Formats: sequence, structure tokens, C-alpha cells
Amino acid sequence: MIQRNLIANYLGQGWVALMGLAFIPLYIRYLGIEAYGLIGLFAVLQAWLSLLDMGMTPTLNREMARFTGGAHSSESILDLLRSIEVVAITVALLLALGIWAGSDWLASDWLRAETLSADVVAQAFVIMGVVTSLRFVEGIYRSCIIGLQHQVHYNVINSCFATLRGFGALVVVGWISPTIEAFFIWQGVVSLLTLCVLGAFTYRLIPKSVRSGRFSIQALQGISRFAGGMLGITFLTLLLTQIDKILLSKILTLSEYGYYSLAAVVASALYMLTGPITQAWFPRLSELHATDNQAELIRKYHQGAQLVSVLMGSAAIVLIIFSEDVLQLWTQDHLLAERGSILLSILALGNLLNGLMWMPYQTQLAHGWTDLATRINLVSVIFIVPAILWVTPLYGAEGAAWIWVCLNAGYLLIGIHLMYRRILTEEKWRWYRFDILQPLLAATGVASISAWVMPDSLTWQVQLLWLSASSVTTLVASAMSSQYVRAALITKIKLRRKVTRSSSTI
Repeated sequence: MIQRNLIANYLGQGWVALMGLAFIPLYIRYLGIEAYGLIGLFAVLQAWLSLLDMGMTPTLNREMARFTGGAHSSESILDLLRSIEVVAITVALLLALGIWAGSDWLASDWLRAETLSADVVAQAFVIMGVVTSLRFVEGIYRSCIIGLQHQVHYNVINSCFATLRGFGALVVVGWISPTIEAFFIWQGVVSLLTLCVLGAFTYRLIPKSVRSGRFSIQALQGISRFAGGMLGITFLTLLLTQIDKILLSKILTLSEYGYYSLAAVVASALYMLTGPITQAWFPRLSELHATDNQAELIRKYHQGAQLVSVLMGSAAIVLIIFSEDVLQLWTQDHLLAERGSILLSILALGNLLNGLMWMPYQTQLAHGWTDLATRINLVSVIFIVPAILWVTPLYGAEGAAWIWVCLNAGYLLIGIHLMYRRILTEEKWRWYRFDILQPLLAATGVASISAWVMPDSLTWQVQLLWLSASSVTTLVASAMSSQYVRAALITKIKLRRKVTRSSSTI
């Protein structure tokens, strides 16, 4: 099941990423860089929604996985779902009203728009509030389907609506109304449809019970400790990862913020390579911990960690080294490529370091252990937030990006040791050496050589071929240096040869 879910996650999230990235240059062309800055703020607002859900969605994911392992009855899981639904819908309504109430202030006193009027920006914020509220409730059903390990179906649904969301928005702003308000109205229409489909599918997956779900204080109390821990982690993580974007939205002009948002969204595409892995692995790790199968849990942990290093690591190395080439090929805009390349390299490095920590973090959650991440993030906030407040006004976007790198380097070099003192106590140096260093060093060496020998003046067609070849060779080198990935590839090749020989014999 885990292999099927992994393949489905990569296909599904890869398509979602394509729909999210492919049309950005056209959005900028039709709407302008300032309007794209508002779209960047929309992404920040959605990130903060994970705080407002008070740890409910990751907790629901875990409880649904435990339900598949027999830890819940149909009645108890339905009660939990209905209780979280009531809380989520209430929060969503308050969220929409709050953004509506503050839209004028945000448009006139917070943002520094130069070409968009304050009225247009305020209207965009009002619509943005409705859309984010709908997507907030969507998250409840997404986590249910993922926790129940029906990730193939989820990715089919998600891919269809991502296509409708991305391509439909292009049609709207390109041929109907080239305004930021029209863009967000379309997002709201798609979010409403998505919410209805995901909700109906979730209830279809849960076995029938003698009664329907009921709101239950007891059900919420039963998950309060884990959810409370997740809330603390989420709050501190958001403060660490989003404070730069919040400060920059105030300090920079909206157009400059648009360039930063462009670099950030390209760098965040790296998470599309690690997200499917952790999404597939977390329910399995939770199940293995629930059944006390420690040997298989350790094997799955290293397998997942190496897969993250190979897939996300090789892509990140290529993005860091070839950042200007990637932006130039994608946008066909020299100014965008020049202004965004340094930011892209720095943010990609920070995201790589962050992604390497995802598998250890998912393993902590599978053990129901949230305290460590809370304490580490609290210390990081005390140290990092003053640094951001000092660096950002002096060095702008690049300074804030380097703070992100330093933060994640601290997690990788310092924070991880605390985890290995309590769980997976014999696996630390194996993780460092085989799961991280070997795949990344191989990828860095191959990509660096490719960049060194790359001619200066190339047509875009040859540049694309060179970049594609560099990416493939970097991926292969990283995969061959990884024990589990290499073994899996060799097994697949041998199996394919065996099937081919059997077919030819018949």
C-alpha cells in the first residue's frame, strides 16, 4: 500500500505543482507584478490557517490512521469528525468576518501598493478571506482521506480540481476579466466545489455505523493533548517560517514583494518532492508504532529519509546551482530571472535543509511526541525573531532568506541530537552518513561539474536540454549513492528482466 500511495502522491502532487507553477508568468503578464504580490500574500494567509485549526488536521490524520489499525470504532471516529467539523466551520466564519473587517486597514496602512488602488486591494482581501475560509474547512477532509490511506483517490480528486483552479484562472484573467478580484472569485468557486466533493468522499470511506456522528466534548478532550502539542509546534513553526514574509510585505513595495514571492514559490516546489513521501510514510509509521514493530519502523524510517535526500536533494542542488537558468527558461523574462535568482538559490538551500528534517519530525509525531519540536521551536523563536527584525531592514529580502538557512542548519546540526536520545537511539550516525551526506555529496559533485563545463551562450532549446540532462545525471548519481534507493532500483530492474525473459519464452 505504501508504494502505491507514494506513486499516487508523486503523480498527484507533481501535477498540482505543475498547475500551480506553470501559469505564474502568465498571471504576472495579465495582472502585473503588484497583483502577483497579493497572490503571494494569499499563500501566506493560507499558511496561517494551519494555526487556526488548533492542531486538528494533523491530529485527525493520525487518528484516522489509528482507526485503520483498530484503535477507534466507527462511532467514535464519526463523533470525532463531526466535532472537528463544528469547530472548523465556526473558525472559518470568524476568519472570513475578521479579514472583511480589516481589509481597508490592510489595503491602506499595511501594504505599499504603487499602481493598484486601495479600494481594489481591499476588495481583493475580502474575497481572499472567503476563499481561505473554504480551504480551511477543506483541510479537515483532506487529512481524513490521507489518514485512511486512500491516497490514490485523494490525488485523483486533488489533481482534477488543481487543473480547474489553475487553468480556469488563466482563462478568467486572460479572456474574461484581467483583474485580481476575478482571480480570487474563481479560486472561491473551485474551493466550494472541492469542499463538497472531499466531504462526500470522506463519509463514503468510513464504514457505516448504527448512528450518525455527534458533536462530543469527550471526543475533543481525547485528542486535546496531541492537538495541543501540534498547536504549539504549528504556532512556533509559522512564526519562524512566515515572519520574514510578513515583515517584507510591510517593508518592501508590493512590486518588490512580488519578486520575493516568485522566488519563494519556486523554491517551495521542492516540498512537492518530499511531501508525497512523508504523506505516504506517516500513516505507516503510526501504524508500526501502534503495533510495536520497531524493526520495520526503523527500516521504513531510513528508507524514507534516503528517498527524501535523493529526490528533493538532487532537485534542490540543481535549483541552487542553476537558479538563473531555471527562472530564465520558465519566465522568458531576463529581469525576473536576474532579480530572483540569488533569492531562489538561498531559499532553495533553506528549504533543502528543512526538508531533510521532515522524516525525523514525522517519526516523532508517529510516536505521539510533540514536546521536542515545541521546545526547539521556542528556543529558535527567541533567537531567530530578533535576528530577522535586525537583518531585514538592513539587508532586505536576501538577509531574511539567509536567516531561514541559518535556522534550518541549526535544526540539522543541533536539534536532531535531542530526538536520537529518546527514540531511534542507535540510528543517528547512520542517518547522517547514509541518509544525508552520501546522496547530497554525489548530487553536488555532478551538478557542479555540469555547471562548470556549461557554455556561456546557448539557445533556450539547448539550455533546456543541458539543464534536463544535468538534472537526470544528478538524480542518478544521488540514487546510486543511496543504499535503499539503489537496492530498490536494482530489484526493479531484475524483476523487469525476469518478466521480459518469461514473456519471450512464452
